[in-house]
Amino acid sequence: MTDQRERGSDAGQWASSGQIERDLVLTDADFARIRELIYQRAGIVLAEHKREMVYSRLAKRLRHHGMTRFTDYLSRLERQPDAKEWEAFTNALTTNLTAFFRESHHFPLLAEHIRHKQDPVTIWCSAASTGEEPYSIAMTLLETLGAKASQAKVIATDIDTDALAKARKGIYPQEQVRKLDEARVKRFFQKGTGNHIGLARVRPEVSALVEFMPLNLLAPQWPIKGPFDAIFCRNVMIYFDKETQAKILKRFAPLMKQDGLLFAGHSENFSYISDAFKLRGQTVYTLANK
Repeated sequence: MTDQRERGSDAGQWASSGQIERDLVLTDADFARIRELIYQRAGIVLAEHKREMVYSRLAKRLRHHGMTRFTDYLSRLERQPDAKEWEAFTNALTTNLTAFFRESHHFPLLAEHIRHKQDPVTIWCSAASTGEEPYSIAMTLLETLGAKASQAKVIATDIDTDALAKARKGIYPQEQVRKLDEARVKRFFQKGTGNHIGLARVRPEVSALVEFMPLNLLAPQWPIKGPFDAIFCRNVMIYFDKETQAKILKRFAPLMKQDGLLFAGHSENFSYISDAFKLRGQTVYTLANK
């Protein structure tokens, strides 16, 4: 589920009340409501110092609706629990920092794990963001399994529907793709021409392995079925409190094959949160009852 989208247009000045003077009114009570609403909706814990970020991201939504007070915007949301605007609200407060083959040590471990699998390989990427991670998984499948990769599947989910829309297109700035080694760029990307100069698109054989769908990890039902050979849940848990982390890990366990791998982010440690998993090493976990 992350970029630094803190683009506040006006640095503003601190008033004696501790609030920022802006063209839109965000009170202490409004900020507290926003923190509670996004926690209830997505499990995201917003720290006090995120106030500037919240203002800059949600200000667009207020201006879109011709509003000047966050109080009015939040009241409209709460009156309409099924409104489409909830999706925009959640998308605005979701962070999307990702890259191809980020935390690169995980991918050789994945390759070694699936290399001799007889059954079709299935992997769940639970925070797909704008697609770089699930496409990196798909490339690893192609490199490792050869012709058998056509039977494999990567289920890529995210709560941010705007990010998923970008992911489905599979189009990225060439500057981002050039960070990969030349062999991978040639094998897995098409170089843009004409109106698409400066862009690169993942090849059809890569995108064919990935199925994108929206999913909220806090939802009572997940629209996916295991068992999975691996689950990637990297740099997501850091946005949840320990209680929410434990609940999600408990739900992961029955979706994994007995020898399945759970990949976490470099700053995440599940060892003291859930007894369902044990650390294998390098932020990779296996089922504790294996």
